[in-house]
Amino acid sequence: MRRRSLGRRTLTGAAVAGLMTLGLLPLPLAATAQAATPPVTAAADVNLALGRPAKAGGSHGAYPAGNATDGQQATYWEGPAGTFPEWLQVDLGTARDIDRVVLKLPAGWENRTQTLSLRGSTDGATFHSLAASDGRAFGPERAGTVAIDLDTPSEARYVRVDITGNTGWNAAQLAELEVYGDDVDTGPPPTGTNLARNKPAEATSTTQNYVAANATDDSTSTYWEAAGNPADLTVRLGADADVSGVVVKLNPDPVWSARTQSIQVLGRAQGETDFTSLRDRADYAFSPGQDNAVTIPVSGRVSDVRLRFFSNTGAPGGQVAEFQVLGSAAPAPDLTVTGLDWSPAAPNERDEVTVNATVRNAGTAASAATTTEVTVEGQTAGSAAVPALDPGESAEVPVSTGTHAAGSYAVAAVADPKDTVAELDDTNNSRSAADRLVVDRAPGPDLEVRSITTSPANPAVGAEVSFTVAVHNRGTSAVEAGTVTRIQAGSTTLDGTTGQVAAGATVNVPVSGTWKATSGGVTLTATADATARVAETNENNNVLAKSLVVGRGAAVPYTEYEAEDGRYDGTLLTTDAKRTFGHTNFGTESSGRESVRLDSTGEYVEFTSTTPTNSIVVRNAIPDAPGGGGAEATISLYADGEFVQKLNLSSKHSWLYGSTDDPEGLTNRPGGDARRLFDESHALLDRTFPQGTEFRLQRDSGDSAAYYVIDLIDLEQVAPAKTKPAECTSITEYGAVPGDGLDDTDAIQRAVTDDQNGRIDCVWIPAGQWRQEQKILTDDPQNRGQYNQVGISNVTVRGAGMWHSQLYTLTPPQEAGGINHPHEGNFGFDIDGNTQISDIAIFGSGTIRGGDGNAEGGVGLNGRFGKNTKISNVWIEHANVGVWVGRDYSNIPELWGPADGLEFTGMRIRDTYADGINFSNGTRNSTVYNSSFRTTGDDSLAVWANKYVKDPSVDIGHDNHFRNNTIQLPWRANGIAVYGGYGNTIENNVVSDTMNYPGIMLATDHDPLPFSGQTLVAGNALHRTGGAFWGEAQEFGAITLFAQGQDIPGVTIRDTEILDSTYDGIQFKTGGGAMPDVKIQNVRIDKSNNGSGILAMGGARGSATLTDVTITNSAKEDVRIEPGSQFKINQ
Repeated sequence: MRRRSLGRRTLTGAAVAGLMTLGLLPLPLAATAQAATPPVTAAADVNLALGRPAKAGGSHGAYPAGNATDGQQATYWEGPAGTFPEWLQVDLGTARDIDRVVLKLPAGWENRTQTLSLRGSTDGATFHSLAASDGRAFGPERAGTVAIDLDTPSEARYVRVDITGNTGWNAAQLAELEVYGDDVDTGPPPTGTNLARNKPAEATSTTQNYVAANATDDSTSTYWEAAGNPADLTVRLGADADVSGVVVKLNPDPVWSARTQSIQVLGRAQGETDFTSLRDRADYAFSPGQDNAVTIPVSGRVSDVRLRFFSNTGAPGGQVAEFQVLGSAAPAPDLTVTGLDWSPAAPNERDEVTVNATVRNAGTAASAATTTEVTVEGQTAGSAAVPALDPGESAEVPVSTGTHAAGSYAVAAVADPKDTVAELDDTNNSRSAADRLVVDRAPGPDLEVRSITTSPANPAVGAEVSFTVAVHNRGTSAVEAGTVTRIQAGSTTLDGTTGQVAAGATVNVPVSGTWKATSGGVTLTATADATARVAETNENNNVLAKSLVVGRGAAVPYTEYEAEDGRYDGTLLTTDAKRTFGHTNFGTESSGRESVRLDSTGEYVEFTSTTPTNSIVVRNAIPDAPGGGGAEATISLYADGEFVQKLNLSSKHSWLYGSTDDPEGLTNRPGGDARRLFDESHALLDRTFPQGTEFRLQRDSGDSAAYYVIDLIDLEQVAPAKTKPAECTSITEYGAVPGDGLDDTDAIQRAVTDDQNGRIDCVWIPAGQWRQEQKILTDDPQNRGQYNQVGISNVTVRGAGMWHSQLYTLTPPQEAGGINHPHEGNFGFDIDGNTQISDIAIFGSGTIRGGDGNAEGGVGLNGRFGKNTKISNVWIEHANVGVWVGRDYSNIPELWGPADGLEFTGMRIRDTYADGINFSNGTRNSTVYNSSFRTTGDDSLAVWANKYVKDPSVDIGHDNHFRNNTIQLPWRANGIAVYGGYGNTIENNVVSDTMNYPGIMLATDHDPLPFSGQTLVAGNALHRTGGAFWGEAQEFGAITLFAQGQDIPGVTIRDTEILDSTYDGIQFKTGGGAMPDVKIQNVRIDKSNNGSGILAMGGARGSATLTDVTITNSAKEDVRIEPGSQFKINQ
C-alpha cells in the first residue's frame, strides 16, 4: 500500500546530486513519555566558523572555499596550482573574542607541512596578527588536525589563514577552518519532553511536497522546505506548556552540506492572538558532522511555537527535518467523558430520552464550568451544563434529547464542544456509547408525506398547476378523515382535505386551487396534518420538500434579497460604466452591480421575508488582515426588532492581489489592486421565522470590522435532517464523532472501502460537522505513478441534507501530505465510477488557485467518474474547483473510462478559485441540471473536449447538457463554455454578472478536439454579462464565438434574452477559424452598454442568419460588421 511519497530533492552543495528517500525511521523520541535529549555542545567548543561564508584569494575550480566551513573533513579547499602565497578567510557574522583556531586536512592524507600564519579583522579591511608564520605539520597520526592556541584572545569577525608553502602539494590546502572563542551565553541546556511530536504544523509556504507536517513526524528523513524567505513554521502543541528550548534538526546524512540558517523563535499562549518573541533572530550553523542539529534555549508558557526563517545559505527557503519543542505541560484541566447511558433504557417513540454523560476532569488543574453536547446518530440532540470540576472530580450530566423515531441509534457525547476550556489534551473530549439506543414503535398514528405530483408534470411559465399529495400512515392506528394536507408554493398556500388513512395505508390527497407557474420554478413544501389535529407518535416527519423547475434557471430552494433593494442606512456602492474589474471595485463584483457599505455603528440593511425561513446566507465583504490571511468579524442579525444572533463573517477566502490576468500569478499577500472581494457566511437559525418577518443586518458596537459590504441575502426554509435509511451504515459505527474537532477521515474512508468491497450496502453521513483532512479514494495497491490516481467505485454515500451533513477541512491542501496530488486537495472524493453521493456539504480550505508559494486550492469531487455516477444535492464551497470530471489517458491507461451518463442535480457551488463543474477527457452523455453557481473563479460550467484521451477520433466530449442552472458572478472566465466536441447543449440557464468574460462562450482556445455536428444554445437568459480582460484590452460579448484556429460549425442560438450587456450582445471574435452558418432565432437583445447588439470583428470569418431577432438600445450599431471582416450577417 502507498504511504506518503517523499520523492527526491536536489540539495545545495557541489558534491550533492540528490537526497535519497529513506522512509519513516523511528527515533528515540518515539516513546510517549521519553524526555528529549538535545545535542549539547559546551560554549568553549562551539565552532564559530561552521557553515559561515568563506572565500579565498584563489581556488581550484573543483575545491571551493566553502568546503572549509561545511563541517566535513573529507571535503577541502585548494588554491590554484603553483601559486603562493594564498589565503582563505571566514566571516563569523559578528566580531567575537577568538582564542583558538583548528585547521584540518582529510584525516587519512600523508604527512605534509604547510607554512602559514593567522590574521584577524573586525571590518574585513584592516587585519592584525593572530599567530605568526610557522611550519604546521599535518599527518594521519594527528587525524590531519593542527590546533593553534592564541597567546591572548583577540577580537575578530574575519579570520584569515595566509599560506606560503606546502611540502605535500604544489598548492595551499585546507579541509576545515574552525574558529573557537566566546559564544552567546544561552544558559543551561534545555530539558523536557518533545511536546511537538506528531502535533499539527503549518507553514506560510512549501516547496514541492516538502510539507510542514514532515517537521513533526518524528523522522529526520522527511523535511519541510519553504518556497522562499522569510517563512514561518508553526507547531500547535494543543495546550499551554512551559517550554525550555527548541531543537531544529536537518537530516544528519553527509549528503546534506553544512549551512547556516537565520532563525527567530516566537510563541503564543492559549487564547492569545499575537505571537511574542522567545528568542531574537540569530544565525545557527548546521553540520552533518555535528548531528546537523541546533538547540535554542527559550523560556515561556505557550501553546503555539513558531520558527521564523530569514535566510539559509543552503537553500532558497528555510528547511527543517524535525522541529522539537522541549518542556512540560503546564497545569491545566483535561475533560473526558467516562460514561454514557440513558433513561428510559428501552424507550419508545413517545418517550423523552435523557442521556446521562459522566464528565471527569483528568487534568492537573481545576476546570471552569462548560457544557456537554450529545449527538444521536450524528445529529446534535441536546446539551447541558457541566459544573466546575477539581482535578480528579467527576459529574453526571443529564442531557435531554427529546423523542426519537423507532430505530437504532449511535449515541456520543463531547465535553466542552466549543473549546472554551484550555485543556491538556483537546483530543480526548468525546466518547461513543458501546451500545446503541434502540427506540421501539409507539402505538398510535404517524402521518408522513411520500410524494408530490404536479399537473402538468412539466409546466410552462404562466401555466396553472394543481397538486396531489400522497400521505402515508406509518403508525399502528388509523387517522380519521378531515386532516389538512397543505402545499406551499412560493408565497401561495393551498390546502386539501385528507380522507381516512388506515394504519400502513397511503392515500392521494387532491389539493384545492392552483399555483401560477413562474420562471425559474419553485420549492414545493407539502405538510401532512398541517393544523396539528392528530396526536402522532412522531411530529417531526410530516413535511416533504420538492423542487419544481419552470422555464429558465434552477428552482433554488432559497429566496434571494438584494441589499440595495431593501431598506438601508449606509452607502450605496455602484460600478462604473464599463464595470471595471480587478481594481478593488466592490460595485463591479456585486450582484446587480450594486451593494451597500456599512461604516458606522448602527448602520444596517433591512428587508421583509416573503417566505418562512430558518436559515440565512449573506454574501459580504470585510477587510483583509493587514498582513493578509483574512480577518474574522461579526455582524448582528435582528428579526422584527429583536436580536437573534451574531453572524460570523470572514475574509480568509477572499482578497486576491495583483494586476496579472494569470490566476496563478495572484497572491494572498496584500499589495496593489485586489479582486475576489466577497465571500459568503451561512447559519442555520434556531427556529423558523414566518413570512413577513423584517430581518435586519446591523453593525453593532461589538462588530469589529472596519467596514462591511452587504451584497445579497438568501433565506431558505431548510427541511429537518433526513433519517438514516435502513440499508445504510453510519460513519459513527467506524468511530467518527461529530463536532469534536478531530479528523474523521479514517472513519469515512474505512466505511467507503467497506461499501466498495461489498461488506456494507451504503455509507451514511449523519447530521453534524465532520472534519476531513484527506481525500476519500482507493489506495492503489500497485502504487502506479508518483501520486495516487485511483478513485472509489460502486459506492453510495448519503447524508441528512446539505445543511446538516457537512464535511470540512482546516488544513491547506499543500500542507496535508496526502498520497494524491496536492492540486486535488485533502477534502471531498476521488470517483472512478458507479458512485452515488447525495445530501452533503463539502467545505474546503482553499484560499488561492495556486502558484503562490506552491499553495493549492483543492477539488471537491474529481476522478474518472465512469458510468452510472449520480451526484445530487451537494454543496461545495471554498475549493479551487468544485468538480473536475476526467483524467488523462496517460494516468494509468488500464483504468481509462471517461464519464458516460454522469448526472449532477441540485448542486450548490460557491466561492471557488477556478471552475465550478468541468466535463473533460471525453465526457459524454452527461448532464448538469437544476443547480446553482456563485462566485466561481473560472468557467462555472464547461465542456472541454481535450486531446488527452485514449483515441482522439472517438473519445470526443459529446452530447453533454447544461440545463436549468442559475449562474451568478463568475469572477474570472465564462458563465458557461464549450470547447470543442459535438451534440453539446446549453439550455434554459440564467447567467448574470460575469466580471470580464462572456455569459456563454463557444471557443477553440485551450487546443480542444474539433467542433462538429450541432451545438445548441437555447432558452437562456443573460443579464449584465461580458466584460474586458487580458490587460483590459480585449472586450467580450454576452455570447461570444471564438474560433481560434479551428472552425466552429453547426451553432444554433435561439429563444434567448440578452439584457444589459457590458459590451456586445453577441460577438463573433477574430481568431483565424471560421464560424459558418450560425442560426440566431427568436433572440431579444436590449441595452448593449458599450458595444453593439451583434458584432462581427475585423478578423472574423463565417456567417450568421438572423430570424425574429430584436435589438434595442445599443450604444453602437445594432448590427456591426467591422471593416475587413469576412463574416456575413443575413437579416
